[in-house]
Amino acid sequence: MESFALHSLSTTATSASFSHHPSRQSLLRRISSRSPPSSISLRSHSIKPLAFPLLKPIHRFSTRIAAAPRDDSPPPPPSPQPPQGAKLVPLILSLSVGLILRFAVSVPEGVTPQGWQLLSIFLSTIAGLVLSPLPVGAWAFIGLTASIVTKTLSFSAAFSAFTSEVIWLIVISFFFARGFVKTGLGDRIATYFVKWLGKSTLGLSYGLTLSEALIAPAMPSTTARAGGIFLPIIKSLSLSAGSKPGDPSSRKLGSYLIQSQFQCAGNSSALFLTAAAQNLLCLKLAEELGVVIANPWVSWFKAASLPAIISLLCTPLILYKLYPPETKDTPDAPGIAALKLKQMGPVTKNEWIMVGTMLLAVTLWICGETLGIPSVVAAMIGLSILLLLGVLNWDDCLSEKSAWDTLAWFAVLVGMAGQLTNLGVVSWMSDCVAKALQSLSLSWPAAFGLLQAAYFFIHYLFASQTGHVGALFSAFLAMNIAAGVPGILAALALAYNTNLFGALTHYSSGQAAVYYGAGYVDLPDVFKIGFVMATINAIIWGVVGTFWWKFLGLY
Repeated sequence: MESFALHSLSTTATSASFSHHPSRQSLLRRISSRSPPSSISLRSHSIKPLAFPLLKPIHRFSTRIAAAPRDDSPPPPPSPQPPQGAKLVPLILSLSVGLILRFAVSVPEGVTPQGWQLLSIFLSTIAGLVLSPLPVGAWAFIGLTASIVTKTLSFSAAFSAFTSEVIWLIVISFFFARGFVKTGLGDRIATYFVKWLGKSTLGLSYGLTLSEALIAPAMPSTTARAGGIFLPIIKSLSLSAGSKPGDPSSRKLGSYLIQSQFQCAGNSSALFLTAAAQNLLCLKLAEELGVVIANPWVSWFKAASLPAIISLLCTPLILYKLYPPETKDTPDAPGIAALKLKQMGPVTKNEWIMVGTMLLAVTLWICGETLGIPSVVAAMIGLSILLLLGVLNWDDCLSEKSAWDTLAWFAVLVGMAGQLTNLGVVSWMSDCVAKALQSLSLSWPAAFGLLQAAYFFIHYLFASQTGHVGALFSAFLAMNIAAGVPGILAALALAYNTNLFGALTHYSSGQAAVYYGAGYVDLPDVFKIGFVMATINAIIWGVVGTFWWKFLGLY
């Protein structure tokens, strides 16, 4: 009986919403014709508690259906799929470089067919790094595969560089940089310098510059320092002073601070061996050519110290005159910094662990040769401490994609460069350059200056410092040595230049993209200031370095 009563209730309730349409009325008549006998009444006492609760919700539902507007607009078009695979034109150009060399140019005397074939694969790989038909790591892997498939290299020879100590030191350096950002230690150090020196715009710039120089040896990524620490601080200070990106007010404060930090970053990276990943790669490639630097951390610092420090002290002041900020005084900056430090609270346990670990690592890097501890082992000890004490976890390491990408393509380039040396290709190239320089009757100092300038300004064609090193460092070092330049002097000078040309353009390095992307500096100003400051840095390093390196006995 209750089921018949509920069926009758449903019929009654739905008739209110269906009765206005003829087809719905015929449907109701057919339903009513199958209704239960009239002896089953809705007025039954047992039915009342069920009738109204069911009737009311059904009525609301039918009202909503009737009132709902129809959407006759066509569905939005599907979003376009991102391009898949390699870019066709860069792919063709990159492959053409190697194919032309391999099949259109005869193998010169003094070079084996195996060496010539490896050189063609290497040049196609380098062309791909410049033209980017695929991401860097993917293209390097294809080059590695080609060297094995063509039997140019054996599998073990092709993968030999993946066990390189320098490559793994670079990888671990990325993890250290992540620790600085994750714990907030780098941010705290920079904020303290703003508090102490930030009463004027020039003082603010010096505070940021000195803090980066202090952090650099233990945070070996200029890009991570720029994006993770200094750009957020500069943006916060600029906005508080009414200096907005992409606006005429950007010249109040933000433009100057961005340019100053950007131009100083190269000198901070050149000051310490462990301040940038490309520094370690330079020394590894130098070793492949027989240029071995004893106690590398200390030797690097001693040779770089005087010219780098002078450049760091001069750059903010020079830019203050060439690219002056509209706001000269920043009395609120120390207060903002003090408030931020208050919000950050006391130094955390993880920050103290990070400080202790970095002090230990730097100490071992300095004294490692005496203690018999290689640099990579010192870095491994530091990373192990951070993992054991929970400052970093393994997911942090796995998510550091740039580290693993660097491992892949650095190892490929280093391995190919090493095999080119073993097969005699590099020595053949250096002999050719030596004969050309002898025909010009250039002394080794003149050849040194010419080659260094060429290595520096050819970076306008590159969008990566490490890519530039992998492509040209070995060749230019071999040319310097062939011209009679002392090996250690040539290797260090090329390595220092590798850091200094990172501020030439808005695409010349990772930190360049970070700072330009902030929107405070116009593109013409990036090129103009980049060229002017490159010239000034060349003068400072050239003049100061000439006397300083002579004093140190590098030549």
